Amino acid sequence: MSSRSLGEPSVRSPAERERRGLNLRPTSVVDGVYDVIYHRLMLLEIAPGARIPIDALARELNVSQTPVREALNRLEREGLVCKEHLIGYSAAPQWTRKQFEDLYAFRLLLEPEGARLAALNMTPEALAQLEKIAADMEHGGTPVDRNTRYSRFARADAQFHDEIMRLSGNEVIRSTLFGQHVHLHIFRLMFHTSVTEEALQEHERLLAAFRAGDPAAAAAAMREHIERSRDRILTAFE
Repeated sequence: MSSRSLGEPSVRSPAERERRGLNLRPTSVVDGVYDVIYHRLMLLEIAPGARIPIDALARELNVSQTPVREALNRLEREGLVCKEHLIGYSAAPQWTRKQFEDLYAFRLLLEPEGARLAALNMTPEALAQLEKIAADMEHGGTPVDRNTRYSRFARADAQFHDEIMRLSGNEVIRSTLFGQHVHLHIFRLMFHTSVTEEALQEHERLLAAFRAGDPAAAAAAMREHIERSRDRILTAFE
């Protein structure tokens, strides 16, 4: 694990503690611990495959081990953390190029059809919800810094795509894609601000198709988005 992650001296500056997410509110200790670990995983401050010692993290965050375990259990369900018997928790390994290419081929089979079905099922209320998620991605709330905004964007991107698949009405497509946790792993591969800017433009083309009630255009926009995402991130393997 990197020297910036676990087991380092306590951070005393209030501003620095806030930036790194160490000011945990007692009413949401598990959520606070989860956010700290999630941000570090997404920004590769906890390297892929690195051990995550519960006791060291609990000491650093000044909490008991129980909320740390609960947070790690949540991250394990999301595919960002692995647990091995008698070894403990570690960050999920990074995708190989073969895994990446296979998963993008898989996405191209399912997501354009999901977008087409979503356009057929679109209602004003559903469109408003998609617009809200897209706006949240663009503005990112009030994050402390660019790194935090990036990791939050990854979460919102996953939510945006999942909402489209939910609107498709095909739970097999939705649950199959959701189980791969594709978007969180994508953003671990390519920590670069241009990824967010280009994705926002492609999402806007998707929204335009939904506003127009055009299923064919929605499928085409989703296909183009996935293909461009694949081409952008392939550079991570070079």
